[in-house]
Amino acid sequence: MSTAYTNGKIFTGKRIEENKAVLTDNDEIVALVNADEIPSQYSIEDLSGFTLAPAFIDLQIYGGNGKLFSHELSVESLKATYDYCLFGGCTHFMITMATNTIDKFLQGFEVVRSYWEQGGKGLLGLHLEGPYINPVKRGAHLEACVKKPTLQEVGMLLKKGEGVFKMMTVAPEVCDAAVMELLIKHNIIVSAGHSNASYQQATNAFNDGIPAATHLYNAMSPLQHREPGMVGAIMNHPQVMSSIVCDGVHVDYAAVRIAKKIMHQRLFFITDAVAETTTGEYQHLFRGDRYVLPDGTLSGSALTMLQCVKNAVAHAGIELEEALRMASAYPAKLLTGKKLGRIEKSYRADFVVFDNNLELQRVYC
Repeated sequence: MSTAYTNGKIFTGKRIEENKAVLTDNDEIVALVNADEIPSQYSIEDLSGFTLAPAFIDLQIYGGNGKLFSHELSVESLKATYDYCLFGGCTHFMITMATNTIDKFLQGFEVVRSYWEQGGKGLLGLHLEGPYINPVKRGAHLEACVKKPTLQEVGMLLKKGEGVFKMMTVAPEVCDAAVMELLIKHNIIVSAGHSNASYQQATNAFNDGIPAATHLYNAMSPLQHREPGMVGAIMNHPQVMSSIVCDGVHVDYAAVRIAKKIMHQRLFFITDAVAETTTGEYQHLFRGDRYVLPDGTLSGSALTMLQCVKNAVAHAGIELEEALRMASAYPAKLLTGKKLGRIEKSYRADFVVFDNNLELQRVYC
């Protein structure tokens, strides 16, 4: 179906355009043209004066709408999470499982496959956050399941998770170089996190090919004047990207603003969102604007991707266009072969529409 989206502002991922129309054919963008040059065969989708932008991408989310994926390993959990994502303008997500047993991870692989086989939308794959992390920086992760990796076990995960296992958070100081090389060779997005690495250890890991870091500031060695730690290594590296949780709870908004000034296009948003559970190995209790473990440990956010954008603009002094890129174009950089996060020819026609108050009006996907 050929559709023209017009009568609104259009944020392409580079700039805001006015008096333009986005032409799409089925799920692909064909062109950006002047509003008075829409070919006659296109049906018109009236944007009612609102702003159209690339839909958002969340590379770290554990569940939504009352269903935590690792607690309820089911297609229904993934559907609930997808619906939660859409509510916040996000059309693509990386379902995440925190440190757990290997058997649980293997079950997760199969559920993701079932979701895809049943026509499930939006799911990019599975992000394993752990178990190869530093127990000193485990945060809310299960200490009993934290371990050092072996080539044999990592090889098994890669084989069993082929096509599903897409991303992994590891502490580089607990992983041998051969393990890192194996993950990177298999196109896993390796992200450094839950780590107590020194500045030099982290810098070496980034120089050796780790492209990203997980939730800047949280669960990592801090920036100090005599030991800059992982935070310092992330900020000072010319290429490495990092996610950040922009809720004012995980990270103070001033710290978000400081990181943005230093990292520019290398910083992007994740929700790190969980769902409330009162049984099982991960019990997340909702406390107003966050989730905590029964002992009070911060364990996840109640964010949507659109709320990340709103918070960045309202509280961190980040301009709207840049905040939109942090929710779309920048995380898309880590996704090999996916034409997402921009309004350009041949890119996927996934859009979010919002008003002048950044209130969601529509999601097209």
